[in-house]
Amino acid sequence: MAWLQKRPQVALPINYYTIGQNTALLLVGIGNPEAKYDDTRHNIGFSALDHFVAKYNELGNWVGKSDLSCLLASGRIGDCQIIAIKPTTYVNLSGQAVRAVMDYYKIQSQHIVVIHDDLDINFGLIRTRIGGKDGGHKGIRSISEAIGEDYGRLRIGIGPKNPKIDASDFVLQKFIPKEAKQMNNLQRECTAIISEFIYNKSLLNETRSFLV
Repeated sequence: MAWLQKRPQVALPINYYTIGQNTALLLVGIGNPEAKYDDTRHNIGFSALDHFVAKYNELGNWVGKSDLSCLLASGRIGDCQIIAIKPTTYVNLSGQAVRAVMDYYKIQSQHIVVIHDDLDINFGLIRTRIGGKDGGHKGIRSISEAIGEDYGRLRIGIGPKNPKIDASDFVLQKFIPKEAKQMNNLQRECTAIISEFIYNKSLLNETRSFLV
C-alpha cells in the first residue's frame, strides 16, 4: 500500500526504542471532546488518530469508556495488541485517561505513543521522539505528571504562531485554508509513522515533511 511507504527524512534518526512481540501498544490522540473543537489546531491529535483507526478494520469503532475517561478502539495488528484512545477529559487533563488505561491494560510507558500538536514546530513538519519536556503543552504536561516522561511522541507542527494572537487562542482556531488543503497528506504521514512503529518495532527520533 502506497501510504505505508517510508517518506524521505528531513533529519537523520538519532535514537529509537523497540517493542517486543505480542506487546500491547497504547496510542493516544490529544484533543478536546466537544464538536466545536473539531478541525482546530489543538485537536490535530484526535484527527490523526481517527485516520489511523479508520485505515485498520481490525480496530473496529470508537467506544465510549466512561470509567477510563476516553473513547477507545482496539484490536490486533500484526503481533501487537493496539489500544487507541481519545481522552474525554479535555486537553489539560489528558493524563487522567492515559494513566487509567495504562493501569487497566498493564501497559508500560515505553509502549505508549502520544500524537499531539506542537507550536514550536512549523506546519508541514512532523517530529518523533522519546521523552523530553512538555514545551508548554498542558496536555503533555498532564501526561508526564501522571506517567513520567518515558513515552513516545508524534509531534505535529502547527507553528509559527501569529504574534498578534495569544497562544491559547491560536491553538483553538481552525487551520487556515492553505493548511486545511494539506490535511490528507498530514493524516497519511501520521498513519505511516504509526504503522512503521508497529511493524518495525521501533520509533526513531526524526523529522518528516508532508507538504506537496
